[in-house]
Amino acid sequence: MSSNQETPNPAAAGVPIDAGPPHQAFFLVLSYLPLLELLSMSAVCVSLRDAVERDLLPWPHILVDGRLSSRLSDKILKRIVRKADGRLRTLALIKCFKISDSGLHKVVARNPLLCKLYVPGCTRLTPEGVVRAVKTLSQHSHNLKSIMIGGIYNIENEHLEVLQYHLHINRSQQQQQQRLLCHEYIDRSKLLSDEYQPMIDVQICPKCNEILRVYDCSRESCKIKQEDKLQADCRACTGCIKRCEECGGCVDEADYEVEEAVCACSLCTSCWLRLPKCNHCNKPYCLRRNRCDEPYCMLHSPLVRNSAPGFVCEVCLEM
Repeated sequence: MSSNQETPNPAAAGVPIDAGPPHQAFFLVLSYLPLLELLSMSAVCVSLRDAVERDLLPWPHILVDGRLSSRLSDKILKRIVRKADGRLRTLALIKCFKISDSGLHKVVARNPLLCKLYVPGCTRLTPEGVVRAVKTLSQHSHNLKSIMIGGIYNIENEHLEVLQYHLHINRSQQQQQQRLLCHEYIDRSKLLSDEYQPMIDVQICPKCNEILRVYDCSRESCKIKQEDKLQADCRACTGCIKRCEECGGCVDEADYEVEEAVCACSLCTSCWLRLPKCNHCNKPYCLRRNRCDEPYCMLHSPLVRNSAPGFVCEVCLEM
């Protein structure tokens, strides 16, 4: 046989070959994967499925968002949280509208070490259910440090006072809480980290007296006012003060500062000018990526997101 003759390829000849176990590097990255990718990885093969099931590192901090939010039910949540084996420290359910009070209570009852409970936009939850969950965690221990409940309906002052009591928040601590900016409200990179988060994300709006998310302003002029008077005039909920989705600054319709994006988000003139715009309608996409649920947001438009400054938006393409 000639030395230059190529070795036949068994796969090309239709001969089945054993792929072998996954590379060891796959097992090292499991704890760094988001939940959706982690669950997808467990369906690749038996070895990775067993590794995901047995690895304890990914499960103390669980974040459900994006496409998983609309699919998550009480039953699925119970199966996922069971993998933490009672060691759950952070539970972040972003706009999971199928989660009920009973489903949440079963989770917190079996995870007394929970430090962060984030359920913003979980509209099926009730204030009474959240209070019950916080009381359960307080009975077991005092590990709970912060909660996020913005977007849950019918929160009254009595509910807020009970939550503040169990979180050990006094009046001085309420005044010293970190500034809450509209465009940074749900920063998913911070939810699972050790970075400081407000103890509770809702309070009484100084303008309408409703229990809502009260945002500070990112404008320098408003920051100076807040430092001088301890409270800026534009510090309020988004129902009372319209804000730019890009920078979080207040915008005044009377001064014609409000501009509109393709996804119907409000923008200040400065942000509107610097964003790339559609060649037809001259409207930009907002870049708030992980916070926008509009179907025409930049987050849902990878073709536009990766394109040159000139583009045609999806709204115009559908016309």
